[in-house]
Amino acid sequence: MTTPVPLDTIDHHDLRVAMRHGPDHGDAVNQLLAVPGEFEPLAREFPILFRRDDAGTWRAVVLLGLERGENLFLDGDRWTSRTVPAVQARGPFSVALRPDTGEATIHVDLDDPRISRDTGEPLFLPHGGHAPALQRATRSLQLIGEGLPATEAMFAALDGGGLIEPVAITVTLDSSREIALNQYHTVAADRLAGLDGDTLSRLNRAGVLRLAFLVQASLGNMARLIELKNARRG
Repeated sequence: MTTPVPLDTIDHHDLRVAMRHGPDHGDAVNQLLAVPGEFEPLAREFPILFRRDDAGTWRAVVLLGLERGENLFLDGDRWTSRTVPAVQARGPFSVALRPDTGEATIHVDLDDPRISRDTGEPLFLPHGGHAPALQRATRSLQLIGEGLPATEAMFAALDGGGLIEPVAITVTLDSSREIALNQYHTVAADRLAGLDGDTLSRLNRAGVLRLAFLVQASLGNMARLIELKNARRG
């Protein structure tokens, strides 16, 4: 595994990126981390669900497939959805802190096959400044960086209000096969509807109420997921 290096406008002035996707780039998974700042576009495409990680910490994820390693929105080297979760949209870029100043800097994996000096979109403009490809990657990195504390605050509010409940999803494929998804949680619709005015106002001021409704609305995308699954099965 290679170590990303700080992106430098002098040493890397002629770098280019060809933003391909695929199994070799980590896209062949049935779920990906989602952060609150991207819930709105994600909710139009994918089911957003909650689950605990190995450390017991709540995380939000988008469901991309019904079985392990299955991304129903991946077609060759591209996504068919209108949006790609930030953790994958960032491509071969990451953020790390400078050991001398503690400043957050963009890093690039120079060994990633999407990075070259010959093909793809330039990272920098001819006379300096970030080119559109790097601007897009930077927006994804910002979403991820801001999303970690935002996720913690969101789950503290939802959990504190008793608004998280397990959801058992059973999918029937062409009446011939069932897939059970039992490890996920969602927003409890009945409890959300029964909250008193003060609690609703508090959640709204914190920006959590809108997120809760987006999570609920996103569950309607399960039907689309089943359609894609059946299409893949022929």
